[in-house]
Amino acid sequence: MAKGRVTVREDFCKGCELCVVACPTKVLRISEHINPKGHRPVEQFKEGCTGCALCAYACPDAVLEVYRLNN
Repeated sequence: MAKGRVTVREDFCKGCELCVVACPTKVLRISEHINPKGHRPVEQFKEGCTGCALCAYACPDAVLEVYRLNN
């Protein structure tokens, strides 16, 4: 199985949860901390990302970067 990683530009994330819903492996969630704009940004909270990038396609603000890792 492919492995991946998601990075988030937290300062620009509005916490809309569209990426959380789109993630087939359910490795994303809304974090507990507040960003400078007053929103709770998304975070990758566990292993299991496949690097499919569906979360990035769902993000209206393009704050996610998805990396597919070499095994």
